Amino acid sequence: MKAKKSLRRNKIRFRIRMKLKGTPERPRLAVYRSNKDIYAQIIDDASGTTLVAASSREKGFKTKGKKVEISTKVGKQLAEKAIGAGITSVVFDRGGYLYHGRVKALADGAREGGLKF
Repeated sequence: MKAKKSLRRNKIRFRIRMKLKGTPERPRLAVYRSNKDIYAQIIDDASGTTLVAASSREKGFKTKGKKVEISTKVGKQLAEKAIGAGITSVVFDRGGYLYHGRVKALADGAREGGLKF
């Protein structure tokens, strides 16, 4: 069952990636969600570099609370770092996950932090 589920997510992920491209003016916000943690990166696909990253595993990050609340905090933290780096607008790449729950919470947290997408 697990192999089928991961293959299905990868097919969706690649289909999304064919449509989304991060540019230097509007980089891509990519999300990865594991069972325990959540990770987000802002990537410039033209040069292939990660500009800003945040996750629930970083040092000094409080992991108390529900997973959805933690995802919102990660989104806000990512937005703070991005605005500090001069990034205000991004393209959202949900990574093959449904736009629901933790992925949606991360996006809402990033919007609250000041990112536009």
